[in-house]
Amino acid sequence: MSGDSTTISRRTLLGVLSAAGALALGAPALAARSKAKGAASLASLTKDAKPITAEEHAARIARLQSLLRQRKVAALLVEAGASLEYFTGIRWHRSERTTAAVIPAEGGVVAVTPAFEEPSVRETLKVPADVRPWKEDESPFDRLAGALRDRAAAGPLAIEGTTRYFIVDRLVAAKGGPGRDVVSGDELVRACRIVKSPAERALLQAANDVTIAAIRSVHGRLEAGMQRADVMKLLVEATEALGGAHQFSLVLLNDASAYPHGSEKPQSVGRGSVVLIDSGCSVHGYQSDISRTWIFGEPTPRQRDVWSTVKRGQEIALETAKLGAPVGDVDRAVRAFYEAKGWGKDYALPGTSHRTGHGIGMEGHEPPYLVRSDTTPLEAGMCFSDEPGIYIPGEFGIRLEDCWTMTESGPKLFTPLATSIDQPV
Repeated sequence: MSGDSTTISRRTLLGVLSAAGALALGAPALAARSKAKGAASLASLTKDAKPITAEEHAARIARLQSLLRQRKVAALLVEAGASLEYFTGIRWHRSERTTAAVIPAEGGVVAVTPAFEEPSVRETLKVPADVRPWKEDESPFDRLAGALRDRAAAGPLAIEGTTRYFIVDRLVAAKGGPGRDVVSGDELVRACRIVKSPAERALLQAANDVTIAAIRSVHGRLEAGMQRADVMKLLVEATEALGGAHQFSLVLLNDASAYPHGSEKPQSVGRGSVVLIDSGCSVHGYQSDISRTWIFGEPTPRQRDVWSTVKRGQEIALETAKLGAPVGDVDRAVRAFYEAKGWGKDYALPGTSHRTGHGIGMEGHEPPYLVRSDTTPLEAGMCFSDEPGIYIPGEFGIRLEDCWTMTESGPKLFTPLATSIDQPV
């Protein structure tokens, strides 16, 4: 699920469409059975999960403003999305109607939003802010330009990396527009978000608890003849019953498991089927991402061998992660092990065609990335996935994925690694 907040990746799109289809298309018998012995018997795991406090949001603003001053940048512009929620608490969707904020190096935040959305935006706002609504026949860009004139000192304007181009373009052209250099805000935002606080890690733990329990529930209820949509339905129901907000799920069966992010071909469960499930939820805005692969029936010796290789790959990733070392070293170590066993070199198939893992937090995929070209030093508080899958086109794929956080004493898993192909959860 790579990419930024401005686009929907193929994996996300397939997950959304498949989840919707699962809810709509599940067979009546399966739905009845699910109600009788499935999601209805699951209890929420997130009742005690605490959202990020207003005090923590204020500290994030203070941290950002300190960085702005150090780098002699006047302000950061950020539109609706994960970063706006991270700094201000505003949880809002993107559309053609602009909702955005100007965070100056000194002074208070200015939030701009459609007038008829103002009450909804204020519901999640966690920091003191001057909310400047705009009516349907007015320009949000004039409001943003006014905020810069009022609050931002001389200097460049930084733009949060996922902010859509049309917002920047029309702000620059607005009456009394910024009249200043426009620079990337990626490093500013990254410096704030890359290390997770104890409160953030607690929410990541809660989300992972939900997802592994949901996959465990599905593993125990799988039946021959189920279609991909039936399995997806079980996953969505279990995730929601356990207290998570379902974000995505991939169900890949048989040779479709060799497609890391899905296939449109018809898939059903039978004896000997490879079952690959990749799922995630959010708890108060923080996400999980867990994968498990097993065989419905008796695994072949080849399947057992590949599964064990991937499990060892996960272990090597964790063993390699050292404070201060480049995150890319993790990917290099796993890849060296796989290549020594004859799997493809340089991300070639059959083998591991994607990175070993990705950062995770408010978004399913965040920097830094466990790919050999990423030189970011590992710091305590960074959080990642660990998913060095192996894919064999025309046969099957095996992906095992758990999330972990770096600590002063080494990696700490949010969920235990799978025990064996016979006991995947």
